Amino acid sequence: MEACGSAHYWARELKSMGHMPVLIPPTYVEPYVKRGKNDAVDAEAICEAMSRPQMRFVPVKSAEQQATLMLHSTRELLIKQRTMMVNAIRSHLSEFGIVVAKGIGFVEDLRDMSEKDSNLPHAALGATRILGKSLDDLDKSLAELDKRIADAHEASDMSRLLVEVPGIGKLIATAIVCHVPDPNAFQSGRDFAAWLGLTPRQNSSGGKQSLGPITKQGNRYVRKLLVLGATSLLNVVGKRVGSLRDWTMALLARKPARLVTVALANKLARIVWAMMKTGEGFRPTAFAKG
Repeated sequence: MEACGSAHYWARELKSMGHMPVLIPPTYVEPYVKRGKNDAVDAEAICEAMSRPQMRFVPVKSAEQQATLMLHSTRELLIKQRTMMVNAIRSHLSEFGIVVAKGIGFVEDLRDMSEKDSNLPHAALGATRILGKSLDDLDKSLAELDKRIADAHEASDMSRLLVEVPGIGKLIATAIVCHVPDPNAFQSGRDFAAWLGLTPRQNSSGGKQSLGPITKQGNRYVRKLLVLGATSLLNVVGKRVGSLRDWTMALLARKPARLVTVALANKLARIVWAMMKTGEGFRPTAFAKG
């Protein structure tokens, strides 16, 4: 019988049989592969890699966590399609002199203008209506996905805990909980931030330490969500009081706002890991309303 299913699927199946499966990222195995490529060489490399004391394994996700991640990936796909649809409507109508301000919020004005423009050819109006209908369908599907993600959030105790952190909403909380089923896979909050690619790239040699921009390695989706959450915090940081606000304002006094946004995302990642590790709630006094 032909094998099917992902690594997480087979890991769950083996776990149900009483085994203790572990998953290793392929990039961590590659340095142990000898010359040549066959099953025996690959198996030997895997055995060698998993025996290393500092090897990091991937926690096995449950079926429910995989399902929630599917909601997130589907949502990302539909958002990209919606952006393509809006850009198509805007670019096509601009050829006929129908232009509005930038932003997805003005696309309805653009559609109304096309309906009222008597000089717009009938074929162009028909194409615009088809694109508009597809856009409406995407909006309905996105609303349904947001509702399902909200339901997954309500069903998760950890997700409800994480939304106490400023800048962390239901979307970010559920994504983190599903991508990180076991916070013990990381030894510290810095390791978690490094896994997300939010720590500076090191290029050190001869005892001299050189730090560059963030690595951008690891989980791109969660990193993007945390940066967006940090961006929203910067918009209200001046109206808050507490240690997190003071730390952010001190950094803003020395560094550009965009760099502070990434640093704040790193800070949020460490706070989230600590809460997942200990189960302790966020201390509101650290970022309270002034």
